[in-house]
Amino acid sequence: MTMTKRFSGWHMTAILVGGFGVVVAVNLFMASQAVGSFGGVVVENSYVASQEFNDWLDEAAKENALGWTATVTRDGDGRLAVSTQNTPAGTTATAELRHPLGREKARSWTLVTDGAGGFASTERLPEGRWLVRVTLANGDDRLRIERPVG
Repeated sequence: MTMTKRFSGWHMTAILVGGFGVVVAVNLFMASQAVGSFGGVVVENSYVASQEFNDWLDEAAKENALGWTATVTRDGDGRLAVSTQNTPAGTTATAELRHPLGREKARSWTLVTDGAGGFASTERLPEGRWLVRVTLANGDDRLRIERPVG
């Protein structure tokens, strides 16, 4: 004589509670990972940024009209290297480095001329991927570029 168990409402309740429990646990884990790895905001106030957007476009057009170009790389020694073209004598360069996820502290560097028409950092760029914003300045003229460097 074999006894078979019947599928009851308690069985269905256990399946539903277990299934939804797994979904809720995974959602909580993923949300905590997302919040823990968020590096910050792009702009502090999106309304103010939207009001300033046309000014940013005008400024970018002025920078493009200068005809200056720059390429940002990590050289063989691990230093930040900026090669430039069409920049006048006396141009200075600064760099702001930000880690994409905000885990490393932001850094500001003044770059020195490399003798070949470009600029280089005196410090080595820490390992990993960085967002680098280079500002070339000569008098009132400025060129700002932002590039990822890995």
